[in-house]
Amino acid sequence: MDVKVSEGIVSQLSTESRLAPESGIVEVVNSAREREDLIPLWVGEGDLPTPDFICRAAKQSLDAGETFYTYQRGIPELRSALADYHAGLHGRSFSDQRFFVTGSGMQAIQIAVTSVVSPGDEVLVPSPAWPNLAAAVEIRGGRAVTVPMMFRPGGWELDMDRLMAARTARTRAIFINTPCNPTGWVASCEDLRGILDFARKHGLWIIADEVYARFFFGEGGRAPSFADVAEDDDRILFVNTFSKNWSMTGWRIGWLSGPSEIGQVIENLIQYATSGVPVFSQRAAAAALTEGETYLQDQISRAKTGRQLVIEQLSSSPRFRFAVPEGAFYAFFGIDGVTDARRLALDLVRDTGVGLAPGTAFGTAGDGFLRLCFARSTDYLREGLGRIVQWIEQV
Repeated sequence: MDVKVSEGIVSQLSTESRLAPESGIVEVVNSAREREDLIPLWVGEGDLPTPDFICRAAKQSLDAGETFYTYQRGIPELRSALADYHAGLHGRSFSDQRFFVTGSGMQAIQIAVTSVVSPGDEVLVPSPAWPNLAAAVEIRGGRAVTVPMMFRPGGWELDMDRLMAARTARTRAIFINTPCNPTGWVASCEDLRGILDFARKHGLWIIADEVYARFFFGEGGRAPSFADVAEDDDRILFVNTFSKNWSMTGWRIGWLSGPSEIGQVIENLIQYATSGVPVFSQRAAAAALTEGETYLQDQISRAKTGRQLVIEQLSSSPRFRFAVPEGAFYAFFGIDGVTDARRLALDLVRDTGVGLAPGTAFGTAGDGFLRLCFARSTDYLREGLGRIVQWIEQV
């Protein structure tokens, strides 16, 4: 093989693919994944396997021979279950024609971005933010414009004036993740109404990531939603996943919701990406929606317990700075005197065996912070938090 050709082969790839960022968490994971005493709190999932009733639905589907191509938009039974699930959450009816089954929440985001963003377009992204959205925009040839949120001990805040000032003639969409990964910020109905009014005024799309809507620690059983303030024909694409609520991270199945008029476009994009989601996975997802409320409530209860443990431990030292998360299942905290989150995460896992995600993985606004997932068992969290607190006292 020509050595020069071999050395330069990466440069022959598309600019967008070459510039796709590496995960800011992977470096920390790779540095300690083989430790026997590891307590990994760096990824966004709980520690329970998928419950039996969901697995059983998939097995029954496989036993019935449902292993062929199927509806690109999703099987009718699952789309109907999604409509009923949302009706129960929001107290009004939803057409099943608004719902599209995707191969993960991440694919729902990719399809949403592809639907509304052309090369050169801009998307406003409040930050710190889950990095995959910005990456999806950049890979598409667009530009993710970060809008730094403000950290206050009483909670993270989105400055609406700052958001509006970030709009340019190239702005095409706004990405809003609430409850937020990683900060735990939850937009109020007033916030959502203000964002929607701004989007309507300027003809912008909203990509609404409401993955953690049920992990809400206020009143009402769920976080405020754009569905509470929007009309059916508003330019909003909702992206969601079965991963968090029903311990299905490894199943890679999610959904997208939007105006039914765009259905053929969404179907086409699914066709050219994955040609649909396996029927047996969809049967499992339908079981999660129709039979899984008790399990979900147990998950929320575990997260509340984990959250309380985190608050107690972080409050035990004046060196920790954090805002109590209003939703999701993450603690996003810093340590006074420490600004390099990457180095902090590497040092912490090396010295204690506790793996956390560096805040820089969520944008420059996250520097100086660490993210801890508290959707775990009490004993597991208590051990991990104890090690962190002890380490802080010695550093």
